[in-house]
Amino acid sequence: MNKWILRIASLFVVIGLLAGCGAGEEQTESNNNLQTATNENTDGELSEDEIRITVSMDNGAEYVAEKEIEIEEGAILMDVLQENFYVETEENGQFITTIERVSAEEDEQKAWIFEVNGEMANVGAAEYELSPGDEVTFDLQAWE
Repeated sequence: MNKWILRIASLFVVIGLLAGCGAGEEQTESNNNLQTATNENTDGELSEDEIRITVSMDNGAEYVAEKEIEIEEGAILMDVLQENFYVETEENGQFITTIERVSAEEDEQKAWIFEVNGEMANVGAAEYELSPGDEVTFDLQAWE
């Protein structure tokens, strides 16, 4: 009787080990697939429905954050920014004072300036309509 119990217990141990090893392989494969997908997104290419928002300081001298974000055609930049980053604005909601908890010191003459596809926008972020593929840069810089 004891031999049968020992054999059954051994069988359960072997099954447990095989199940554990199989789950580990699936997890490793899943991690490899995730890493591959991540590497594909970091090659600089945006998918058809994405934009890239980069946040920096002092004309790009210091990097703060960057995200690739799925949007719909005509999405408003301020809405997308507030949905994906920590943003504070003045009372009227038109003037950005803080992005990702970075803001100008009280005595500094700096402001958040943004460019889309390397060009200064002629409207504010609350009015700017995005298109997929846009590359937006917000930079905290001295205003002159």
